Amino acid sequence: MIVGIEGKIEKKDPTFVHINVGGLIYEVFVSVNCSSTIVGDSVKLYTTQIIKEESNNLYGFLDFDEKRLFDTVIKINGVGPKVAMAICSTFTPTSFAQIVQTNDIGMLKRVPGIGPKGASRILVELSGFVVSSTSEGGNFGQSASEAVMALESLGFKKEQINKALVNAVSTDTAGLVKEALKKLQK
Repeated sequence: MIVGIEGKIEKKDPTFVHINVGGLIYEVFVSVNCSSTIVGDSVKLYTTQIIKEESNNLYGFLDFDEKRLFDTVIKINGVGPKVAMAICSTFTPTSFAQIVQTNDIGMLKRVPGIGPKGASRILVELSGFVVSSTSEGGNFGQSASEAVMALESLGFKKEQINKALVNAVSTDTAGLVKEALKKLQK
């Protein structure tokens, strides 16, 4: 499993880059957002490798949250790598989390390849999607996920939990749960 790649850019396109790593040139598919952010002649990307009977593809991301978004939506039935990359190209991870939180089917239908039924299915499957905040520490995403699970086990609905965690300042699970409980008890 290839989880990252670093090398010299041989060719750059809006949807892929060719990266020379020690004489081997890899084709790595990227989102339009990622492609526009790549500057210079070398790059380091987080990758997701998808191996199928007819192909072995690499999908690259400069931002770990974008990789996490891709890895999350690709698990949904009916969402393949092309649609997942279209989502990453259309929205930032933060704006996508906001769309999921507000259940905005209209915005999600703007993604090429997603219709009303697909948008509804994605929103139902991802009702607890939370984006980590790298500026507040690398463990925030994991802590937020654990806090959501803990609050769900107490009987709260994901919709309520997400609203309670939106402006949370804690970065550890216990702190997030305490903050959310204070807001949920009002």
